[in-house]
Amino acid sequence: MKIVFMGSPDFSVPVLDALIDAGHEVVCVYSQPPRPAGRGKKDRPTPVHARAEALGLEVRTPKSLKGEAEQADFAALGADIAVVVAYGLILPQAVLDAPARGCLNIHASLLPRWRGAAPIHRAIMAGDKATGVCIMQMEAGLDTGPVLLRRETDIGVEETTGELHGRLSIMGAEAIVEALGALDGLTPEPQPEAGVTYAEKIDKAEARVRWDRPAQDVSAHIRGLSPFPGAWCEMDGVRIKLLGARVVAGRGNPGTALGPLVIACAEDAVSITRAQRPGKKAMETAQFLQNFQMPDRVD
Repeated sequence: MKIVFMGSPDFSVPVLDALIDAGHEVVCVYSQPPRPAGRGKKDRPTPVHARAEALGLEVRTPKSLKGEAEQADFAALGADIAVVVAYGLILPQAVLDAPARGCLNIHASLLPRWRGAAPIHRAIMAGDKATGVCIMQMEAGLDTGPVLLRRETDIGVEETTGELHGRLSIMGAEAIVEALGALDGLTPEPQPEAGVTYAEKIDKAEARVRWDRPAQDVSAHIRGLSPFPGAWCEMDGVRIKLLGARVVAGRGNPGTALGPLVIACAEDAVSITRAQRPGKKAMETAQFLQNFQMPDRVD
């Protein structure tokens, strides 16, 4: 099929590679514009942009698709279908209607649960036991379109957003290839009204750990915000990022250190498995504790 691919972050790159490997013709790639990054603040292309250029594909980086000229340029590609995954721009109706077979979105949740910007983070933070990917026929609403195919996976009890992100990226790549190969035989299933939740964009103000919550919730909070933006607490006035956690037995006033990086919560305790000091690399517990004096409590 002649495909327009629309994506931006690392999550989208395996999907682009899978479409090429499956023999589809990617006639153009749309991605977010390059933005200043790094110490020199030089414009840096998105991971999808960089990968597409390495593959010799045409790349377009409009700031918006609302203009008639951009929409006409998109339609002129004559694509059979558009594949969209974490692109970052709203697609106007004229763009949704341009490809002969419409636009398919790869969404990293089991719709209608966790529509919106941060479905992987929110699934872990909410303590969900399972998640997955959906191949959705796009329409004007936010992740409201009918689902053509869904694949489910369990969330590990110690899995972080970063780890789950990688797994779902591969699952999405496999699922879209499967869906395109069986497109004529797939029946779009409208999303039910029951069970709709929204995955709001992560706000850094959420990142501070509250030890007065049950350990299950604290662990989910820490793992859901790892690696970015990173949950944190203060130890002797120093902000420490907490990037991995597991629930353990323990009892004490919330915030009390029950052992090296074992902190009491409202119910049970959490053992921090990965942490990061300011200006240092993230470390596993044993390495982090070298030359570190654990305070009696954390805030």
